[in-house]
Amino acid sequence: MGDHIRRGEEFEKKADKKINGWALLGSKYEDAADLLTQSANQFKLAKSWDKAGSVFIKLSNCHLKLDSRHEAATAYVDAASCYKKTSTKGAISCYLQAVDIYVDMGRYSNAAKYCKEIGELYELEQNSDKAILYFEKAADYYEFQESNSLANKCKLKVAEISAQLEQYQKAIQIYEDVARQSLNNNLLKYGVRGYLLNAGICQLCKGDVVAITNALEQYEDLATAIDEEDVPKLTSIIKEFDSISKLDSWKVTLLLKVKNALKSRELEDDLT
Repeated sequence: MGDHIRRGEEFEKKADKKINGWALLGSKYEDAADLLTQSANQFKLAKSWDKAGSVFIKLSNCHLKLDSRHEAATAYVDAASCYKKTSTKGAISCYLQAVDIYVDMGRYSNAAKYCKEIGELYELEQNSDKAILYFEKAADYYEFQESNSLANKCKLKVAEISAQLEQYQKAIQIYEDVARQSLNNNLLKYGVRGYLLNAGICQLCKGDVVAITNALEQYEDLATAIDEEDVPKLTSIIKEFDSISKLDSWKVTLLLKVKNALKSRELEDDLT
């Protein structure tokens, strides 16, 4: 590991000399780029992720001097991959640089991919607002390329996070829109019931029993349990749905909120 760091430092020093020395402009940046690539790879072998990331940023700058924008964006992505292991902030910064380049080049699929990566990093950091922002950007870029399936995956992430933030109407709108889009696609139509189920759960959390009854016939028992304020029945149905389809944890949490609200209402009625 020590040898890899030493070699990485040697390659980096040689690259810096090339950049700062006298030579034909294009030639010196091409030579420096080769040396920086070797340097970054040595630091990666040593698992010196911060150092590898900083060298990849230098490499990107060399490629920009050569007007090699695709290579510059790739180097920023490589830097982000290194920083992901040590610094979320550093990784996001590098992904943003790559996204800007890809957008300028009209490479919207690439821009979408790395906006999604940024969204996932913000989600891990529990920065829900920023996560939503970049999942939405990713969906927009995928739609520019008519990659509707990938766009919908990003939209569904927005819906999930919105539901967790109790922004139920936003989540409902997304689930219903994705369901409508999926109806005409033989590969996607089998997910429609699940999307409407999610929309129904959000309707329940809004307390809109009429909407959930209209939206999902197969969810009628659960809607009735809410309407009748039948807590034991609601608990039973939650367990049944969870055993059949293994609801995601956020869906179970939302349903339990409804159940607890009904329990509180029962206690208030008993006291009065």
